[in-house]
Amino acid sequence: MVVDDQALLRSGTAMVIGTAEDLVVVGEAQDGRQAIDRVPRLRPDVVVMDVKMPGMDGIETTARLTERFPAVKVLVLTQFDLDDHVLGALAAGASGYLLKDCSAEELWAGVRAVADGDAIVAPRACRLLVDTARPVLRTPRPTRAGHSVFAELSDRETEVVRALTEGLSNAEIAEALFISEATVKSHIASILRKTGLRDRVHVVIEAFRSGLVPG
Repeated sequence: MVVDDQALLRSGTAMVIGTAEDLVVVGEAQDGRQAIDRVPRLRPDVVVMDVKMPGMDGIETTARLTERFPAVKVLVLTQFDLDDHVLGALAAGASGYLLKDCSAEELWAGVRAVADGDAIVAPRACRLLVDTARPVLRTPRPTRAGHSVFAELSDRETEVVRALTEGLSNAEIAEALFISEATVKSHIASILRKTGLRDRVHVVIEAFRSGLVPG
């Protein structure tokens, strides 16, 4: 389902997604409230969400959707306002974001990745996102004494988490740690299982907030 308050962009996005043989657009919504009302009936696997909308914006909509419908994944589509709006959407439960000037192939790949439980971030924005996120996410969070969602990770898995916070792709992590991409994917799957986090984006968010990433 595509959610955007601008009718032309909304219909254009839906049309592009619908041209992929394996993707079907089940509906559209012009704002957050309409999206929440339509999800139970339309039952989308992925909601492609604009961030800045009048009334209920994309951040609040994402938070409500992911809380009420945890099986629904949210992919934020933005004009690259890399600010608290985008970071807030990720923290609210979005599984990633793409830029509105992305290619059809990038949009298809993003929808597929999010539907499969992975996360997607616009490639050229990934490191900038991490750099912008650092001061925002380095906020104290009360935790039970000695408890961390990362406590059960192996040393290698912790290295992978730290690589993720640098905005590295699977291929770059593999090169940096002298392991194969398949091994990186295996480590990430194990990290998600042990921590209970939604996807790699939320691993990064929690790594900053928990203090796993120093300084």
